[in-house]
Amino acid sequence: MRNAFSSMLVQAARRDPRVVLLTGDHGYALFDDFRRTCPGQYLNAGVAEQNMVGVAAGLAKGGLRPVVYGLSAFVPVRVLEQIKLDVCYECLPVCFVGDGAGVVYSTLGTSHQSTEDMAALRALPHLGILSPADSAEMTACMRLAMLTAGPVYLRMGKADLGRVHAAEIDLSWGRLLPVRPGDGPIAWVATGSMVQTALAAAAAWPGSAVWSAPCVKPIDADTVADICRRHEAVVVLEEHSVFGGLGSAVAEVAAAFSPTWVCRVGIQDRFSQFCGSYAYLMEEHLLTAEAVVAQVRDFLARVAEAQADRVRPTAA
Repeated sequence: MRNAFSSMLVQAARRDPRVVLLTGDHGYALFDDFRRTCPGQYLNAGVAEQNMVGVAAGLAKGGLRPVVYGLSAFVPVRVLEQIKLDVCYECLPVCFVGDGAGVVYSTLGTSHQSTEDMAALRALPHLGILSPADSAEMTACMRLAMLTAGPVYLRMGKADLGRVHAAEIDLSWGRLLPVRPGDGPIAWVATGSMVQTALAAAAAWPGSAVWSAPCVKPIDADTVADICRRHEAVVVLEEHSVFGGLGSAVAEVAAAFSPTWVCRVGIQDRFSQFCGSYAYLMEEHLLTAEAVVAQVRDFLARVAEAQADRVRPTAA
């Protein structure tokens, strides 16, 4: 996925000299090809992320197409005010790329983990949020981001989890992508790294439909409402807080247009307790396929109990 990002960025810069890359002293090996190919379109802004966003806003007002790259713990979290006022307020065409989203930087602790980035940005007007699951989605997301006239945040999580799609895909703003068809009682909607987990966990419920949501904002409310109508419960997976991310977006649509049971699987209201490998952190936060299956079974048991309570006769 990182290779797909780098390749699409180089292609965009070669095609359009207005494309400029700004980095906060990160991503050197990732951008080797970019620096060789387009050295005049590369700027290392140093460890000064707030200033970097201001510079990008100025470049955008001057007619350029800045891409701002950093770790997602810093872009967007450290620079939220600058994104809001310098870029979104004027609806400037700046693409923010947050790398290592979720708990990818597992050994570096909470300061370098980013589980609140989508929640922080969803409330900002004009800003689109993309969260690709594999190289095909990354290619489509980059193509979409570079054609957009306003600000975009592209969230890059664990980059080497394998392919979800066997071929290239077309993507438009808000679109959900069907990954596995199904007409069972449960549908699964996942984004980023958790699409692979959704595919694995859904095997415990044969006939489950699985959808990928590479576009978190805006989200196609009509498709989400249709999924909610056609299934008894919807399970939403994300390597992000259960508050304010994809699960919240799906629950908001369900509540407004097609009420159903929505199980939000993500990081609970807590920080990582320990440092360790990425696999360890996913276990700690109950985001492995096995842990997800257990959570969904518990959720469905509570749903069954709630439904039974509705039909029990009232004691005389």
